[in-house]
Amino acid sequence: MIAAMSLIIALSIAGCAAGPDYRKPSATLQPFHAPAALSSRRTRASAPALAQWWLGFADPELTRIAQRVLNQNLGLTAAIARVEQARAAAREAGAQLLPTADLTAQAARIHQSLESPLGSIARHLPGFERDPSEYDVGAAASWEIDLFGGLRRGAQAARAEAQAAEAEQLGTRITVVADAADAYLQVRGDQARIALAKDQVSTDEHLLDLVERRFRAGLATDREEAQAQSLLSEARASLQPLAIDLEAQLNRLDVLMGAQPGTYAGELSSRQEIPLPPAIPSDVTPADVLRRRPDVIAAERRLAASNARIGEAIAEYYPKISISGLLGFESLSTGQLFEAATFQPEAVAGLRWRLFDFGKIDAEVAGAKGANAEALALYRQSILHAAEDVEDAFTALVQLQAHGEELEREVAALKRARDSSQRAYAAGVIPLTDVLDADRQLLSAQDQLALTRANTDQAAVQSFRAIGGGWGS
Repeated sequence: MIAAMSLIIALSIAGCAAGPDYRKPSATLQPFHAPAALSSRRTRASAPALAQWWLGFADPELTRIAQRVLNQNLGLTAAIARVEQARAAAREAGAQLLPTADLTAQAARIHQSLESPLGSIARHLPGFERDPSEYDVGAAASWEIDLFGGLRRGAQAARAEAQAAEAEQLGTRITVVADAADAYLQVRGDQARIALAKDQVSTDEHLLDLVERRFRAGLATDREEAQAQSLLSEARASLQPLAIDLEAQLNRLDVLMGAQPGTYAGELSSRQEIPLPPAIPSDVTPADVLRRRPDVIAAERRLAASNARIGEAIAEYYPKISISGLLGFESLSTGQLFEAATFQPEAVAGLRWRLFDFGKIDAEVAGAKGANAEALALYRQSILHAAEDVEDAFTALVQLQAHGEELEREVAALKRARDSSQRAYAAGVIPLTDVLDADRQLLSAQDQLALTRANTDQAAVQSFRAIGGGWGS
């Protein structure tokens, strides 16, 4: 009867749950201002699909690296495992709403002490057996009736936390591919700069040879020879820092691909031109970014989970009712185990109510509300960070590309000036210092151009990352 009444009560208020119902907070952002400058960029093709933005670079090596990272990156593997853990926790929380059933069976043999309270009395009774056997078989069921929705709020929180873990896994996917692309582009940039430095070394060796011949002929001074030697040493000294960074980026790539440093370095030993950056969607809106950014999605789901945790804490103010039942058989012999006389049913209705706990529930509710306020602030902050990332990445891309175009014109002019000065020096028209200055300026401009081209590609990668590119939705 008690169980039936409890069930009726539970069904009558099944729609009620303690605590506030969650409502997703509104997120309003003004239109981005940086994307307007993207329309003036020179690009070779239309923007690639955001799900696989790396294809827009038209670089087979980059495509192979991206796929290998997605298949082998250990950070991504760990993120996937965290998703499985969160999903399992959500299933467990949902199962708390349902009854549990157990099947038990037991056989026991006892050697009764004759000096125990039972043995000292029973030993004098007819038919006393000191070594009895006991057998019991039964099925038990129990159910905590979620009268005030505490379990439902817990299940809601667990589901939201699982969804947050899924979003964070997508964020890890975006990050590792973007990091791999960044490392690859730095590798190509370093290789281009090393090639330029080696060309400069060769040029300076020819120049030093020319000066030494003129010095032996009495047409150049010792100071001019020392200057030429200094320029050659300067060009050679620029190689070591570039080699260090190149090795570090190759090692970084291998780790991102889940391999020991040095595993795949040989595949990138052949120098290739720095790829041109692809087009970036210029019609990106704040709504698009907030819909695609995994960090924003995860922060919103964490907020929803914290809201449900408030209800879970508030439900502790109210009583908890549970019912359990047992249908079993108990006998001293297996032959009579399933007879009517051995049938032993049991039903229990339980009530637990935390009436006096010296403010523990109050503290739990206050803590849950504090966590919710923190989650709300973090959600709003994630929105602002998303807008900041978009503005910064788009601005960097536009400005770096414009800077690169100016450097291209500068390099072309400096090449003409350098070649002209070398011919004039060979003819004895100008001093060596003019040749040295022209050569140094050209080396610096060429190095800056290669660095800017790599940085422009990296800014394109950051642009795709900022707008949430790298997953399929």
